[in-house]
Amino acid sequence: MSWKYNSSNDKLIIPEYGRNVQKLIEHAKTIEDDQYRQHFVEKLVRLIIQMHPDSRNVENYESKVWSHVFRIGNYELNVEPPCEIISALEKKKPERVPYPQSNHRHRHYGRNVHNMIAKAIDMEDTEKKKAFVEVIGSYMKMAYKTWNREVVNDDIIRLDLKNMSKGALEIEEGVSLDGFQLATRKRSYSSNRSNNGGHRNNNRNHRNKNNQYKRRKR
Repeated sequence: MSWKYNSSNDKLIIPEYGRNVQKLIEHAKTIEDDQYRQHFVEKLVRLIIQMHPDSRNVENYESKVWSHVFRIGNYELNVEPPCEIISALEKKKPERVPYPQSNHRHRHYGRNVHNMIAKAIDMEDTEKKKAFVEVIGSYMKMAYKTWNREVVNDDIIRLDLKNMSKGALEIEEGVSLDGFQLATRKRSYSSNRSNNGGHRNNNRNHRNKNNQYKRRKR
């Protein structure tokens, strides 16, 4: 007698139904007689419902069982469910949902950069477009430094922008791409000064209160 491990079996589509149910559905797909196949699957659906008595009170449970049977059969099971239990569309295999495609080489810049580049390409105002492209370059440099510790050369950003826009966008030589970083540093410096100023005012008020208390004691 030879043993067969579960790891060598087909993957269970709905594990809670078990392997035997999956095998019976696969067998039903091989039945040539339409009437016998229909009768076989209807009995199988009733068997599944009996196997899970706690789920009988679930709303539309029989409809869900039929839907699961079609799913386990890879939507290749040629049977008709009872009227109004399941729509014809539910028997069809769902269409594959496409995943968003992105350039893996430049994905460290993020999807926002790709969207900004697409918007810049469509801009008609030359001056606004030029300024917007420089903003994109500054943002790209900041994003690049977030993912890479080494010093980034502006020429790398210019080349990447040109490649990502397929040659439609270019940044002129001599244009600084440190705009975002300088603005961030200024905000940080201003915030620190504001916080320090608040601490100094609190200390000054505390000293004034102490001096008033000492004068009253005298």
